[in-house]
Amino acid sequence: MPAEITQIAHTPESNYDQLTITDATKIQQDLKKYLKLSPYRKVITTIAGADISLSLYSDTVYAGMVILSFPDLQPIAYSLVKSHTVFPYVPGYLAFREIPSLLKVYEQIPIKPDVIMFDGNGILHARRMGIASHFGVLTGTATMGCAKKKLAGQYEEPGNQRNDFSLVTDRREIVGYALRTKNDVKPVFISPGNKMSMQDSLEIAIKCVGKHRLPEPTRRAHEFVNLFRTGELKEGYHEVNELRLF
Repeated sequence: MPAEITQIAHTPESNYDQLTITDATKIQQDLKKYLKLSPYRKVITTIAGADISLSLYSDTVYAGMVILSFPDLQPIAYSLVKSHTVFPYVPGYLAFREIPSLLKVYEQIPIKPDVIMFDGNGILHARRMGIASHFGVLTGTATMGCAKKKLAGQYEEPGNQRNDFSLVTDRREIVGYALRTKNDVKPVFISPGNKMSMQDSLEIAIKCVGKHRLPEPTRRAHEFVNLFRTGELKEGYHEVNELRLF
């Protein structure tokens, strides 16, 4: 790992309160140099969904990843961490608020997933460094974003049928897709994070769509994190066979 990335990855979470927006922008620009958007060549057998639960005016973070088998999308393990953030809520800089906790979540997973889908953006971001790209570059992992809202770019509404999609462009560059996951339901916004191509991110997202608007990895991550927040699941790494919920 380049020294520049190593330094960013190992910045103590407590030091994030000293970052200015100018500092954070510089970090995003530095990380972008190492972004890889080449086609994903491996066989995917596991995919994780990553999500956090965090109130705008609270510093307590409930973070989690749920690992699913692929392509049948059954939960097989999950990792949960309760932590704190010191970086304020600023649109476009969500990674600095969430990634320190998600790195802890990832570190306690013994067998890493092949791909991680984030509840957030990859390159569909004003500086091409949404949370999925930020995390992917820091960890050298294959990542993608699935956001409920678009924070950058323009697009035409896709068709009203499931799996219809349209391109999202920003400054004449294709940065993602608006994907209709259910008939007549608002689209979600898909983009590659790191170590995959635009087409990979779309194809993986479509294969992860179940009965709900959100693809299964991020939907499950949201579900597990909420169960953690309400005390129904415990912190740490666990195999799903420990649960009686599935």
